[in-house]
Amino acid sequence: MNLSPETPPATTVSLADIKRAARRIATHVHRTNVATCQTLNRMVGHQLYFKCENLQRAGAFKFRGAVHAVSQLSPAQLARGVVTHSSGNHAQALALAAKTFGTSAHIVMPATASPVKRAAVEDYGGVVVECPPTLAAREETALAIQRETGAELVPPYDDPRIIAGQGTAAWEFLQQVPQLEIVIAPVGGGGLLSGTAIAASGIASGIRVLGAEPAGADDAWRSLASGHWVPQTDPRTIADGLLTSLGKLTWPIIQTHVSEILTVSETEIVNAMKLFWERTKLLIEPSSAVAVAAAMSESIRNLPRSMHIGVIISGGNVDLRRLPW
Repeated sequence: MNLSPETPPATTVSLADIKRAARRIATHVHRTNVATCQTLNRMVGHQLYFKCENLQRAGAFKFRGAVHAVSQLSPAQLARGVVTHSSGNHAQALALAAKTFGTSAHIVMPATASPVKRAAVEDYGGVVVECPPTLAAREETALAIQRETGAELVPPYDDPRIIAGQGTAAWEFLQQVPQLEIVIAPVGGGGLLSGTAIAASGIASGIRVLGAEPAGADDAWRSLASGHWVPQTDPRTIADGLLTSLGKLTWPIIQTHVSEILTVSETEIVNAMKLFWERTKLLIEPSSAVAVAAAMSESIRNLPRSMHIGVIISGGNVDLRRLPW
C-alpha cells in the first residue's frame, strides 16, 4: 500500500466506469436530494446547489465507493471478508457494505478516531482493530490482518473501484442540475474529488471542478501549486475526514482535471458549519463545511457574474457532544 504517487498510475478511471458503477449500486444507495438556500445565495451572489450526501446511507458519500467495491467481489472473496483502514466515514461505509453483502469487515481505526464513528462501525457489524494514529501504522495493521485472514483489501480512496463509486455522486448531481458551471468538492485522499472531476469533465465541457481543503491540511493545494505530489505532514484541522495525503491514482486525476484548490481557515470551517445548520436545517460535519466555506469564500464571491455552483456535501456524521462552537 505504498501511497507515494511519484510513478504514473497503472489503472485509470473513465466516465464509462462511473456510469457502470451507477448502474451497479443503484439498488443499494440513496439518490440524494439537492438543496438550495436563498439566504446563502444572497450572501455569496451566486446560485448554490448542495448535493446532500450527508443523507446517504452510513451518513456520507463513502458508501457509494464501498458498496461498489464489495459488489464486485467473487463468492470466494466474500467468504474471506474485507479489510480497510479509516478514521471514520469509509470505516462505517465498508462495514455497512459488508453487512449488505453478508460478509465480515475488519476495520483498522486510529486511537484518535471519533467515538461516534467507531460506535457506528460496530453497530454495522464491523470488527474494529485500534492502532496508533499514523498512516504507516494504519497500513501495516491492515496488511497484517489481510495476511492472517485473506480478506480483500478495500482502500479508503486510492482504488479504481472506490473512485468510480464516488464519482456517481457528481454523475447524479449533473443529472439533477445540468446547468452547473462549477462544482466544489472537499479533498482529503482525493477519491471524491477525482471521481467528481472525471464525471464532471466527461459530462459537461467547460465546467470547472474546484477542490476545497483546510489550510491546516493543504497538501492538495501545495501539490497542485507546485506541479508535483507533496505528502501530507502534521495536518491540524477539525475536518477529520480530510487528514490523508493524495494517492497515486487520485493525484494525477486531480492534477489533470481540477482547476483550483481553495483553502479555508478553521474559523471559516466552523462558521460555515454553524451557518449551514442554522439556515438550511441540515446537519453537516466539518469536512462538508470545508466545501461550504470554500463556496462562501472571497474567491467565489469575486467571480464576475452570478453563476450556478454545485457543492457536494460529503457527510453528516457529527459527535453532538463535541461541537466546534
